[in-house]
Amino acid sequence: MVLLQLDPFLNELTSMFERSTETGSVWVTLKRSSLKSKVVRNKMATAGEAIEYRCLIRATNGKKTISTSVGPKDHQRFQASYATILKAHMTSLKKRERKDKKKSSEADKREGTSKRPKKS
Repeated sequence: MVLLQLDPFLNELTSMFERSTETGSVWVTLKRSSLKSKVVRNKMATAGEAIEYRCLIRATNGKKTISTSVGPKDHQRFQASYATILKAHMTSLKKRERKDKKKSSEADKREGTSKRPKKS
C-alpha cells in the first residue's frame, strides 16, 4: 500500500475511476486514525496530551491499492475535490430496476385472495 500526498492521491483515484468505467469497480474506504500505535496513544492519553486524529483514506481496484492521510486542516479542501471526482465518474452506473409499487401491491392482493382457503 502506497501512502500518497493529497493531490497525487486524487490524481491516481481519477485514473482508477477512468480505467474502470467499462468493467471493474473501485472501493474507497475512510477511517479515523491517529497513525500512532496503541501503546503510544495510551502513553499520550495518560500524560494528558491531545491526540490528533486524521482520516485515513484507502482506494483499491482489486489490483492496486493507494492511500492517503488527511488532517483536520485539509479536510474541507479534500472533501470538495473528492466530491467533484465522484460526481464526474458516477455516469457509468447502471440504473436499478424498480417494481412499480401500485402494480406489485395489486398483484399481491389478487394472489392473496385467490390462495386463501374458504372457512367452513
